[in-house]
Amino acid sequence: MKLTPLGDRVVLKQLVAEETTKSGIVLPGQGKEKPQQAEVIAVGPGGVVDGKEVKMEVKVGDQVIFSKYSGTEVKLDEDEYIIVRQNDILAVVTD
Repeated sequence: MKLTPLGDRVVLKQLVAEETTKSGIVLPGQGKEKPQQAEVIAVGPGGVVDGKEVKMEVKVGDQVIFSKYSGTEVKLDEDEYIIVRQNDILAVVTD
């Protein structure tokens, strides 16, 4: 199956929160709060949304930071995604 967002919506896949100890042991972030950093999986077409012209500023593959309580969580084929509006994305992370 494939998710295709409509309007100004963006499909995100949350990045896994892992912590590494000083000795190099990786601890999965199960007990921690989920990070607000994610990878863009799909982008809607933009266009006119709520009477305003919306230009999509993110693209597939971007790593972004999004608002903490935004979006709708969706599970599809054992993978979890979050669908948010573009204005819920706060920043694009670059190297």
